[in-house]
Amino acid sequence: MIRPNEPLVSVLTPVYNGGEFLRECVESVLSQSYQNWEYIIVNNASTDGTLDIAEEYSRRDSRIRIVSNDSVLPIIANHNKAFGLISSDSVYCKVVSADDWIYPECLEKMVSLAQFNPSVGMVGAYQLSGGRDVWYVRNVGLSYSQAIVPGRDICRAHLLGMSRVLGNPTSLLYRSDLVRATNDFFPNSTYEADISACLKYLRYADFGFVHQILSHERIHHHRATTVSLEINAYVAAEIGDCQAYGDWYLTKRECEERLGELLDQYYAYLSASAFKFKDRKFWAYHAERLRDLGYQFDGWKLSRGIAAKALDLSLNPKETVQMLNRRVRLYYLLKGGRTPPRGRYC
Repeated sequence: MIRPNEPLVSVLTPVYNGGEFLRECVESVLSQSYQNWEYIIVNNASTDGTLDIAEEYSRRDSRIRIVSNDSVLPIIANHNKAFGLISSDSVYCKVVSADDWIYPECLEKMVSLAQFNPSVGMVGAYQLSGGRDVWYVRNVGLSYSQAIVPGRDICRAHLLGMSRVLGNPTSLLYRSDLVRATNDFFPNSTYEADISACLKYLRYADFGFVHQILSHERIHHHRATTVSLEINAYVAAEIGDCQAYGDWYLTKRECEERLGELLDQYYAYLSASAFKFKDRKFWAYHAERLRDLGYQFDGWKLSRGIAAKALDLSLNPKETVQMLNRRVRLYYLLKGGRTPPRGRYC
């Protein structure tokens, strides 16, 4: 039952071929203790049973609206289309990815914190992530006494690599006036554009945090996050965010030093990747990504990194075995199979 004076929350699920998990996602929205919401499912020209499932639920509940694309949009473009569909009287906006779900108190807890703190532009919370035998809690790091953090402080800590609590869309609540402030709420086309949005819009707003697990992120081999993990797009995204927003939150020296650190991390990752038999597509992607960021691919730096990694592995056989074990377990998880027992190669 909708209580008097409850602000409207726009819940969004942009989805492409999400039929396998969509029912669980939608049911989690229907099960919310907070009831004043509209639910917009944007079907991105799916070819499985996604549309049938969505329409079944829309017939059962008039608050559910279905929008279908005629052709497939890139994932970020589809999210931005969904943001553009929220009602003019919407006060808060909540994305629930089609393969994730939210716990019954999610909207109630997040809206309550935001309502009592009008300066808050986004609200986060802990998130349970995992699948099969891999489980962990995301967005940890804030002191339990911190429910409100100045946006500039949380963004500065993120850019410096000191904090990772901004979360992903399923774990965040956005203030709808921020979403309506631009045609593209996610400000770039990378898979990590959600973090870029936090850095862009928290410049003049505070960040709220509910110290409770309020959402679940399902890890499986089809999700966009898995693609980012496989090619380690995160470091490149951090470099891009530091270039785009560093001047807002960091001194010039801090920004330059952080960019240097991130570039070193990028080449360390590429050097380690040389021992993982990556294909031409992988190397072409990273060469192009570096060019997009304004850097030429440095073959000499990569060669030095490979030599250093080879020496390190030869001097640390235990680490080599552990690396093989981690690689095998991640491979099985990302490919959708059962993970092998620990110590397979020991």
